[in-house]
Amino acid sequence: MLGFRQRMLLVHLVAVVVIVTCAAAAGWWLLSQSVRGQLDAALLALAETESGLLAENHADAIRVHEPAAGSAPPSLVRLDRLVQIVDARGDVVARSNNLGVAQLPVSPALLAQMAQGQTVFQTFPHVIEEPLRIVSTPVTVDGKLFAVQVAGSLDDVNHILQSAALLFGGLAAALLVALSVAGTVLTRTLFGTVERVAAQARRIGDANLSERLAHPGTDDELGHLVETLNSMLARLEHAFALQRSFTANASHEIRSPLSRLRTEIELALRRPREAQAYVETLHSCLDEVERLTSIVEELLLARLDAGQETIAAETVSLAELAQDCAERLRPAAGGRQVEIRVSAPAAVLAKVGHRAAALVLDNLIDNAIKFSPPHTAIRVEVGKTAELATVTVADSGPGIVESDMPHLFDRFYRGSASQSGEIAGAGLGLAIAKTVMDFYGARIDVANLDGHGAAFTLGFPLAD
Repeated sequence: MLGFRQRMLLVHLVAVVVIVTCAAAAGWWLLSQSVRGQLDAALLALAETESGLLAENHADAIRVHEPAAGSAPPSLVRLDRLVQIVDARGDVVARSNNLGVAQLPVSPALLAQMAQGQTVFQTFPHVIEEPLRIVSTPVTVDGKLFAVQVAGSLDDVNHILQSAALLFGGLAAALLVALSVAGTVLTRTLFGTVERVAAQARRIGDANLSERLAHPGTDDELGHLVETLNSMLARLEHAFALQRSFTANASHEIRSPLSRLRTEIELALRRPREAQAYVETLHSCLDEVERLTSIVEELLLARLDAGQETIAAETVSLAELAQDCAERLRPAAGGRQVEIRVSAPAAVLAKVGHRAAALVLDNLIDNAIKFSPPHTAIRVEVGKTAELATVTVADSGPGIVESDMPHLFDRFYRGSASQSGEIAGAGLGLAIAKTVMDFYGARIDVANLDGHGAAFTLGFPLAD
């Protein structure tokens, strides 16, 4: 089996051979037509001249007009034209001196064409020891039909064409060699560049994803390929960086609650305690378990990045979704003396994954609970626009600091209020919400309210 390079070279050579052969054949054919055309024009000119001279004479004075011996001026032009005049029956009535006693061929078909007034060109390979080209022209003298035949040798034409064939053959061979060498060099250069790019690509691994393939410096398909591969490497580097960052931060976030959980359990087991002390320990452990559960659930973020999470879109009633999420989080809200109010005046259907949408809405309501002061209410409002089905979660908390706005959806970013230590969290809730919404072609917007608090609005595609 031939390799790709060998097949390309073979195709290239075949193409070169075909092109050169066709070009040489076309050149030879054009030259042959030109040389034969010149001979035919010369023969026809002499035949027409002779016909004109005959038309001025009488039928009883038919002769070939040629200079008398010794009376013509010196000339280096070769006199190789044979002239013959025949009547309507094909009988020779006059011939040129250089024809001697020989006779040019006259066929019945030629006489019929002459009777119709046609000028006829004929080629005879073997007549009078040479190949001849003959033109026969009809002429009428005193009402009688005659034909003037002028013949020329094809020896010179054949010699010219033979020489041209050798010349074209030599040029074709030289051109074939030159094109083959040039094509081979270009092909090797191209494949050499491809091999260098492949070698560079093989050297790039997860440890040196910051490296890029060397651009060949040409705006062609190979250059576009290298640009595409470099763009792919940039995306891979970004994905690996996110994965490393997630692993490092998640391990750090998980280590702290695990350490506290282990400490609480060890202290509880060290000596007998009162029932209330055990209850307090269990409540503390429950808080740490909830934090761990939140972090583990947020692994969805990494799975979405890796394309491992495929949550099919379905038709979801946002009113039912909002009610379910509110009911699920009312105990946590009640513990902070915060009320959750759901407003869904009309049935609104969205195209989204139910579990994913619930996760996003849970995160937003949970954040609102954390930042809402006691004795306030969280408003969950369902609505729609001309293009989107919307859910808005608004609280009465301190709002969002303007400097936090650009980083609000960054992973592991915690705003000013969270960094104070008063609000627990891993800094992944809003990042998950943004990633999930982007996954479904939805949007999430945030704004501070005029009074106190912030409002997050989810915009889902409307269901058909």
